[in-house]
Amino acid sequence: MVKHQPLQVYEKQVFVSFVTGIYGCRWKRYQRSQDDTSGWECTWFLILCSSFLLLLFWAYFWLVAQNDFNDFNWLVFNRSGEWRDETIPIITCTTVGFSYITFLLVTILALFHVSLGQQLNLYWVHKIGVLATLLTTISGVVSVDDIWRDEWDILLVSLQSTAPFLHIGALATVTAMSWLVAGYVVRKERSSKYIQVMVLLIYIIILVAVCLAPLTFTCPCIMDRHSLKQRPDIIGRRGAPMLAPENTMVSFNRALQHGASSLEADVTISVDGVPFLMRDNTLRRTTDVRKVFPARQYEDASFFNWTEIRSLNAGQWFLETDPYWTVKTLTGKDRSRIGNQTVCSLVEMLRLASRANSSALLNIRKPPPEHPRYRSWFMDTLWAVQKAGISQKRVTWTPDTDRGRVRGLKQTASEKLSVEEIRQRGITSLTLHYSKASHKDIQEYLANNVSVTVYPVNEPWLYSILWCSGVPSVSSDAPQVLRKVPYPIWLMSRNAYSFIWITSDLVSLAIVIGIFCFQKWRISGMQNYNPEQIMLSAVTRRSSREVNIMKEKLIFSELNNGLSSTDELSLYPDNGYARYSHGGLSR
Repeated sequence: MVKHQPLQVYEKQVFVSFVTGIYGCRWKRYQRSQDDTSGWECTWFLILCSSFLLLLFWAYFWLVAQNDFNDFNWLVFNRSGEWRDETIPIITCTTVGFSYITFLLVTILALFHVSLGQQLNLYWVHKIGVLATLLTTISGVVSVDDIWRDEWDILLVSLQSTAPFLHIGALATVTAMSWLVAGYVVRKERSSKYIQVMVLLIYIIILVAVCLAPLTFTCPCIMDRHSLKQRPDIIGRRGAPMLAPENTMVSFNRALQHGASSLEADVTISVDGVPFLMRDNTLRRTTDVRKVFPARQYEDASFFNWTEIRSLNAGQWFLETDPYWTVKTLTGKDRSRIGNQTVCSLVEMLRLASRANSSALLNIRKPPPEHPRYRSWFMDTLWAVQKAGISQKRVTWTPDTDRGRVRGLKQTASEKLSVEEIRQRGITSLTLHYSKASHKDIQEYLANNVSVTVYPVNEPWLYSILWCSGVPSVSSDAPQVLRKVPYPIWLMSRNAYSFIWITSDLVSLAIVIGIFCFQKWRISGMQNYNPEQIMLSAVTRRSSREVNIMKEKLIFSELNNGLSSTDELSLYPDNGYARYSHGGLSR
């Protein structure tokens, strides 16, 4: 007779307990099960995956949309009447939601692999959290589509810069997922053959699509270095509005100090025919009109006379609201100077440009039909240009109208036109939004001697791809940022990129094939192992790693062969031992 010995086939599974506890609030071993997950829980898993993909898209959108945060806040102001940085709560909620969903998804993957197929029973608190996160993100997407629909175009524009790097990241992710896919496909006891084939087929399609994705990329910075053109000139759009109040003298001075070669301003005509600088239709946002003229705060800015406009403070709002989180960097002298700013006239701005030997781009807002200067706005503007003493060749304005009456000044069109229309209208320059200026269009315009200015360009990645596209100048709210970009962020020859692309694809395919072969060998070895050999070898004390391996092999063997009705496996947590009775063992 053989004396029964306690077999060391049980040890505490701390990591599995942590994972199942966090995901499904099942902290005890008896609460866990390796039975197939129910259809309802599988549905929640799909909801979790959908939430992750949507949040990934949402987070990427706000990452690249930083270029236009100023325009977003301006749109919100026009709707609500209050100037606030609405991007802060959006980014905060997106970061929290994305981190939470990512944590749950990583937990599921760990649960699926490490614990050998534990049930995916999502805790009800997490279900509420996932659903709330999903609905909040969907409502955010719908809201952006309502008030900022044109901004979706930045996603395609950004891919000109990020696509090669996103391809490498996607390839690494799909390659890593092969471990889980291979482990699922090669196991025979977990699902039907049909489902396994479908999973494998879907994975292969995704892998091939990711490998061939670079065929669809259009990246201007994939070019020879000697073909790179001169660095685009930077136009200070409303000066340097992130450092000082927009359209003020201190803002234009800051722009020139940070390397701007030209100044851009929004021009409005007062009721007594004085052109002054103001972006909004009203004076509420950038002046203290609420305090000085409370009854007229919603009145169109063009219906104020110049004396009234000049009496308003145009800098205090910047110090109070700190729209770009830059006020804390100002010195006491700068704060005092900004706090005493008044509304700037066109003549003052043009004189500054003339002294700095720079040019000016004017966006003129025509007065409404009932305005006294409705028919003479262009004469008022011409008078201001002549009074400033700046060369007319250095002044460009929009809109492109009244060309027969405006002589000597450059006019630029702010709409996308065909080459034929440009020739018919005698236009020599275009000022286009970056979403309207594709790499192909830019090359066509430049080939026909049409100068192109692109706006707004506030981020280095956008400046870099426009530089590689050959754009002569860009209009920016952040000249202090673009000044620090002496060279495109990345530049690569086509041969070098093709080598990286093909090499990464081949390495990925080799790793995937190797993982599938290894998983096949590993699982088949477990399924073919003799359980009695495991029990006999467990009589002696083994290391934790060896016990884990024996345990897995025993589980798979029992799942394949099945235990007889008289077999019994009893686990005792005492001292980390388990006692196995097999109806008695004999030599």
